[in-house]
Amino acid sequence: MNENHVYDMIIVGGGPGGYTSALYAARAGFDTIVLEKLSAGGQMSLTWQIDNYPGFENGIDGFSLAEKMQKQAEKFGAKSEYAEVFNMDLTGKLKRVETSSGIYIGKTVVIATGANPRELGLAKEKELIGHGVAYCASCDGMFYKDKIVVVVGGGNSAVSDAVLLSRIAKKVIIVHRRDTLRATKIYHDQLMKTENIEFRWNNTVNELIYGERLTGVRLKDTVTGEENIIECDGLFVSIGRKPTTDFLDNQIELDNKGYIVAGENTETSIPGVYAVGDVRTKLLRQIVTAVADGAMAVHMAEEYVEK
Repeated sequence: MNENHVYDMIIVGGGPGGYTSALYAARAGFDTIVLEKLSAGGQMSLTWQIDNYPGFENGIDGFSLAEKMQKQAEKFGAKSEYAEVFNMDLTGKLKRVETSSGIYIGKTVVIATGANPRELGLAKEKELIGHGVAYCASCDGMFYKDKIVVVVGGGNSAVSDAVLLSRIAKKVIIVHRRDTLRATKIYHDQLMKTENIEFRWNNTVNELIYGERLTGVRLKDTVTGEENIIECDGLFVSIGRKPTTDFLDNQIELDNKGYIVAGENTETSIPGVYAVGDVRTKLLRQIVTAVADGAMAVHMAEEYVEK
């Protein structure tokens, strides 16, 4: 690669927000490159069936949707490079991005590195993703229609997942390690009125029970130490997410959970740097909101470059 080459836009992360940015930037005439560590799609590529993204009446799997997004952006001239970003210097007029495949220089940078769900850390947890273990109720809930599911967690996201699943599943069991929820009170009232939700207080999930797919979980009481197995068809882990922002080295303003502080215009605390998708502060993290962020980031970048 030519380290003297200056891109109009460097996009870090090849998820839906990243490749939407690439599509809009390339169509706007920007010399654009996407730097992706693994493969296109990010967390989306791990989703077996996506039914809530417009335009696919029969749904589509995340890997195929990611591939389509990448090909569409590249059709208009965006480039892709599989590389891991180690360091960035974003403070100057030209931004410098150090990666496993060399150094890239750009006038603007879009950060689309996403956020990964926190895992329980149990044996076979990764292997059972899509086979009974899930991290997104709105993505995978419909697979458990009229079935029994367990939700692990006690915060707003866990309770929101439980309420959503209660409309789909036959029974929802909330497992929480404490005896009260951390979620805001408005959720408490709603939960108590929902007949097919039950609680297992002071419990943790210590083991996954499975054959070809998940069939149950082993719980351990945090007070008595007593263990018991409950049968279930699905386990939704909702114990928080961890944004991928470690490589930023405190150059950009982050909130107290590590997300990049950026509003609906996607502008960060550094001019010419934008945050899109799950990595930025926002109320709703979905494919469609990441895509919207990507379009907005390019609009703002065009105005910045023209100044």
